[in-house]
Amino acid sequence: LVDKTSVVLVGFWAQGGSVARSILENKHFALRVLTRDVTRKNALEFQDLGAEVVRCDLDDAASVEEALKGAHGAFVVTNFWDHLSKEKEVCQVGAEGKLVADAAKRLGLKHVVYSGLENVDRLSGGKLKVLHFDGKGEVEEYFWSIGVPMTSIRLAAYFENFLTVWKPVKSSDGYYTLALPMGDVPMDGLSVADVGAIVSSIFASPEEFVGKAVGLSSEALTVQQYADVLSRTLGKDIRDAKITPEAYAKLGFPGAEELANMFRFYQMKPDRDIKLTHRLNPQIRSFSQFISENQGAFKDM
Repeated sequence: LVDKTSVVLVGFWAQGGSVARSILENKHFALRVLTRDVTRKNALEFQDLGAEVVRCDLDDAASVEEALKGAHGAFVVTNFWDHLSKEKEVCQVGAEGKLVADAAKRLGLKHVVYSGLENVDRLSGGKLKVLHFDGKGEVEEYFWSIGVPMTSIRLAAYFENFLTVWKPVKSSDGYYTLALPMGDVPMDGLSVADVGAIVSSIFASPEEFVGKAVGLSSEALTVQQYADVLSRTLGKDIRDAKITPEAYAKLGFPGAEELANMFRFYQMKPDRDIKLTHRLNPQIRSFSQFISENQGAFKDM
């Protein structure tokens, strides 16, 4: 592969933790983790595992440049839900702010793996806006436009969402419902914990993946099939609520309309390559395996 040069982890959140663990385990690269707070619990955990932890503010160009110096590559992930601002997400990495992307270009990083998504606004001709997709899509385009050797990974829906915001809800008739507005269209999914091994495989094969967008998915199931897996594993009667995107958008929680548009886009079947995903991580879990391992999250049902 390559000599023991650094991969820089830009952004923590769920994906970052999985990627960090995989890079530290396979030992092909040294790992440098960027964080605003070097005393935070997961930063200290990665330091104990052998990572170099560096204080960095993604809103400060000088801080970003210093943190990326001498690195072979970087894994970059941002979190729209941290601030609900497409503009802020874009500015931290590319486009207006140009921070991470321009620094990667100036410093000559050999390979950036960016956690991106489609620019739905552009793909739909302005008919459908999914802000947490659109901003990442703009950043993808900017990385490539300035010539950074970059691979974009486009993840499917997280299985982890079924443990929290998509957890089945008990109906007045005694059974449980799964309220995802997908109709009968299969929805791709994967566990975010399995992303790290995929990213490590991509870093190990730059000649195959630089300049490409890679859609990732463990499997694609209909909402009723997801419900059937949950029913079998948990011993509960769980059914598709058959909610429409229009009804979902009116549920009233922060981001409801944004997520309704995301499901409308999912119904258009964006490109996710299940076969390639399994090649990149042969141990990737199915939804059934994931739920079996996480039954404790449903003990209050």
